[in-house]
Amino acid sequence: MRIGFAIRSLVLAGGALLVSTASSAQIGVAVTIAPPELPVYEPPLCPGDGYIWTPGYWAWDSDYYWVPGTWVLAPEVGFLWTPGYWGWGDGGYFFNDGYWGLSVGFYGGIDYGFGYFGHGYEGGRWDHGHFFYNTAVNRVDTNSIHNVYNTKVNETANRVGYNGGAGGINARPTPEEEAAAKGRHIQAVPAQTQHAWAAHNDPKQRYSANHGAPPVTATARPNLASHPKDLPPVQRPAAPKTGNAKVDQKNQKEQDKLVATQNQERQKLQKTQDQEHQQLAKQKAPPERTQQVEQQHQQQTQQLHEMHTQQVQQMQQRQSGGGAPRGGGGGRR
Repeated sequence: MRIGFAIRSLVLAGGALLVSTASSAQIGVAVTIAPPELPVYEPPLCPGDGYIWTPGYWAWDSDYYWVPGTWVLAPEVGFLWTPGYWGWGDGGYFFNDGYWGLSVGFYGGIDYGFGYFGHGYEGGRWDHGHFFYNTAVNRVDTNSIHNVYNTKVNETANRVGYNGGAGGINARPTPEEEAAAKGRHIQAVPAQTQHAWAAHNDPKQRYSANHGAPPVTATARPNLASHPKDLPPVQRPAAPKTGNAKVDQKNQKEQDKLVATQNQERQKLQKTQDQEHQQLAKQKAPPERTQQVEQQHQQQTQQLHEMHTQQVQQMQQRQSGGGAPRGGGGGRR
């Protein structure tokens, strides 16, 4: 799907902030400046079994900023990540959101490296419920992760970060990639949306500050929010147009109510956490106690965000006439 104004793709379903499912299209504002070249970097060591590498990319909000590559737990066994990508069309550059699915779809022919060399994925494969890592392109501790193999892959090492237009990658989807785009998808999990939002809020990650060499290019795990105030803004889910004015109005009211409720729940939890911080300060609590409370706050925040994500997905399914969604998109723990 296409999105041009990355503030709406911050939660970035690999780019998108719970704006839509990966199988729907949503056209935003075109960006007239071509995306910068992809920076050169090495990914960190895989943090554990079941994690999938999701490459870094340039996002946009009045300026390009780098969202670091990171290892993310697959939301379902057998699912792989199709990275988002920038493409030229209709007089500007638009971002096509990434998604999780049973096969890797088209990602613009962009060579993100580390298994994503333009088409498909050479970084690993699922086999009998376990993900096997290709150590030729991934850093894996084989002392703790034994489901590995080694197959060397030719890479172009092309750093161009967009498809089409002047100087862009000239690639088109294969029949297999087109079929993958029509399959069942899960948008970016909450860990990815928070990771992208943290990058958005870091001035050093912006191109105007780093000139194409961001200080943080990759992380071992997503940058998660510890408090509700650090979460991406609550977004209204994409509503289907039914052609029935009364039904559309009803759907709109339902969406407004959900957004208001979720904002209230965030504010309530933030207030509770702020009060706990104040109590710790009054008690002059030791660092160990403060760290314990911070861990509790992060767990509470993550649970709230995952619950809200599922609520949005369920509403989208219900309003579009579909059944209950398969997979909450919250990621396995």
